[in-house]
Amino acid sequence: YITECLFLKKDVTMSIKVENITKVYGEQKALNTISFSVKSAEIVGFLGPNGAGKSTMMKILTTYINPSEGQVKVNGYDIDSDKKSVQSSVGYLPEHNPLYTDLYVREYLKFNGDVHNVKKQRIEKVIELTGLLPEAHKKIGQLSKGYRQRVGLANAMLHNPDVLILDEPTTGLDPNQLVDIRNLIKNIGKEKTVFLSTHIMQEVEAMCDRVIIINKGEIVADKYLADMRQDQEQIVIVEFDYRVEDTFLLKLPKVSSVKNTQNFIYEITFSTAEDMRSHVFDFANDNALKILQLNQKNASLESLFRELTS
Repeated sequence: YITECLFLKKDVTMSIKVENITKVYGEQKALNTISFSVKSAEIVGFLGPNGAGKSTMMKILTTYINPSEGQVKVNGYDIDSDKKSVQSSVGYLPEHNPLYTDLYVREYLKFNGDVHNVKKQRIEKVIELTGLLPEAHKKIGQLSKGYRQRVGLANAMLHNPDVLILDEPTTGLDPNQLVDIRNLIKNIGKEKTVFLSTHIMQEVEAMCDRVIIINKGEIVADKYLADMRQDQEQIVIVEFDYRVEDTFLLKLPKVSSVKNTQNFIYEITFSTAEDMRSHVFDFANDNALKILQLNQKNASLESLFRELTS
């Protein structure tokens, strides 16, 4: 019995295991013999251009469709021979979040929770975890896009799954909503495996530990972001409250170039792996400038994506 438990514990440390998966629609090959694995409590970004095969892979992982060839295990369960166990251990937020807009938030979550025999306490816990408490008394049709995404995430988490599959979870959100959903997903990823698809590199940079890049149905890169940050250029995007001459910004330490992209927005490229946003902040403070936005972009990730998917 002890040996069996140790074996099972070791097996589920690899939350997702994909081996030689191919999916063919008619004459079109959407996925071409792809393989990868995802560890427990890891946030992995599945990155690729539109039509690369991201959503097809998501649907296979959630047992919504079957692969043409290959094997997939989720949380140690085979998607062909043990679909019920896979479905019980996976929470899924599809790209087009299907919601009953005439139902109240709690009513909708209870409706879905009954499928999994979820108790009322769990529904309230998920409402609290996803920050829905201020809006829980409203109908879903009255909610903003950001709060509707929260309802979708709450629904995916209702049965306390070990693995979350999120397909384009931040599409259509405004900047404030983006920050909220990013933070929510990062917090979820501290305890659960999160596998999310996106075609937006900044989302991967902001949320993920690792990136898998797919193009035309094939995996073209699989890298940890921490490794990509070593000895690289970085780009800091800053917006001031009025125009600044490039020559002043070039005086910042380790600057290799400055580009005024739009109005008072600048992309400053630094030749270092050190986070230079504090230096930009100090520069603004010393020169009585107000910073309206300050972000960092992974130059290596953007270059790699363009190189592999162009």
